[in-house]
Amino acid sequence: MKTARSLTTRPLVRALCALVLAGAMIIPATAQPGGAPPPGALNGPGGPGGIPGGARGGAPGGPGAGQRGGARGGPAAQPPGPPAPVPPAVAMARPTEAELVQLNDAVKRFVASNPIATKYPSLVTVTPPRANPAASYSRSGVRNDQRHNAFVELAKKGDIDILFHGDSITDWWQQAGAQGGKEVFDKYFGGQKIANFAIAGDTTQGLLWGLKNGEGEGFSPKAIMLMIGTNNTGGNTGPEIAEGVGAVVQELRTRFPSAKILLLAIFPRGAGPTDANRLKNDEANKIIAKLHDNRNVFFMDLAPKFLDDKGVILPGLFRNDNLHPAAPGYEVWAQAVKDKLAELMK
Repeated sequence: MKTARSLTTRPLVRALCALVLAGAMIIPATAQPGGAPPPGALNGPGGPGGIPGGARGGAPGGPGAGQRGGARGGPAAQPPGPPAPVPPAVAMARPTEAELVQLNDAVKRFVASNPIATKYPSLVTVTPPRANPAASYSRSGVRNDQRHNAFVELAKKGDIDILFHGDSITDWWQQAGAQGGKEVFDKYFGGQKIANFAIAGDTTQGLLWGLKNGEGEGFSPKAIMLMIGTNNTGGNTGPEIAEGVGAVVQELRTRFPSAKILLLAIFPRGAGPTDANRLKNDEANKIIAKLHDNRNVFFMDLAPKFLDDKGVILPGLFRNDNLHPAAPGYEVWAQAVKDKLAELMK
């Protein structure tokens, strides 16, 4: 029997290391990856709550109870749809078919030379990464007919200078009271032609589906403020979320080539800097920052304005869920972006 030390010198090990860096996986042959992201996103669609409405934002709804909220009676989330184009700056490395063949040949040679692997040859294979559902045109359960059709009709009317887009964090600029941003919106943006197409509980793939199915036609905004991705944390990795955000940016650039995009980093969430979902979003934010080109896409990270020196959300800025801004948080947000949006409108 060869020693473990001698095995590590084989070219196979170097090949397998390269494989890991490329994003492929060595797994039991019976456990193939793929399919729709699993349920369980902390703030994904399908839980209790409603969808707030507001001026120029689509159909009104009941008071929201957090991003767990979704559209009651809306369509169920669909399996991943067709893949969307992803900008090279955020695209995950994936092995080619030829590389997979070469690596699987190397694995077969390893199996043939190792007594334990020879005993269980079916347990080892090389599989490519799954197709990324976050970067696909897939209707989400919260994007129900009422809101979707309202957005499509509003888009057809045109006369929109600024588009707000995202999930509940953006949707609730339209929610009145101490927990929402309506009063702050009216204070800073009330005199402008702004449409808010964000939907509580939505994901990158849901937003992509909406743009492809009528919400991205009929108008030409001068500026777009986008933040999306926190609802993907339950079913996607950080790099997958980044691909999804990148696909949204690419879709917006294709449909609104003259618009300037203010791309916001996904807001911090959780009780502190080690929160698992925050770490996943932080990883995605580092990747999507590469989309900043200072010509068409402008990346801005507002986290330092929301956090203390220990990475804890400052008191009073967010709701008790440590996810959604309260009115004071919307005030901080508005002050941070108002001048940049005005600049992008020129």
